[in-house]
Parts: sequence; C-alpha cells; structure tokens
Amino acid sequence: MAMVRIPTAWRGLSGRQGEVRVPGATVGEVLEHLGRLHPELGARVLDERGAVRRYVNVFLNDEDIRFLEELATPVADADRLSLIPAMAGG
Repeated sequence: MAMVRIPTAWRGLSGRQGEVRVPGATVGEVLEHLGRLHPELGARVLDERGAVRRYVNVFLNDEDIRFLEELATPVADADRLSLIPAMAGG
C-alpha cells in the first residue's frame, strides 16, 4: 500500500491524519480508494469525472504525476503520494 501525505489544511477531512496508507496499483486507484475511505477528501482531490482537480497537484515521491503517466502512473508499496493544493491570493 502506498502512503498518501495529507496537507495540513485538509487533515480535518482525513480524521486528523497526516498520512494514510491506501491500496492501489496506479495513482488513480490509490486516489479512488482514498475517496472511499474519506469521501470529503476525495471530493477535494478528484472531480465528478474522476480527474484530478485543476487546483490540486499530486506528486509520486518527488515527481509531479503530470510529467509521468498521470493517473495511470504505477505505484509500488514503498511509494509516497503527496497532495498539494494550489495557493492563491492577492
């Protein structure tokens, strides 16, 4: 199972957990399982079509999944996914 790192601002949606172990063979499967475990968190990460929301960056270890195979990127048990919400302000 991969480890998913939850940003501080979203930890209230994951039972105050900073990291969650989630099964899945691809990034997409891991995020779908995460959404089943924590539906409110899943809704922040994936849209109704199952795509990563545009204001969320997902990293597999230190690589942005947009530069890999996106949701089809394979995930190993020792891998770490990081969810990074985009920041905006003025």
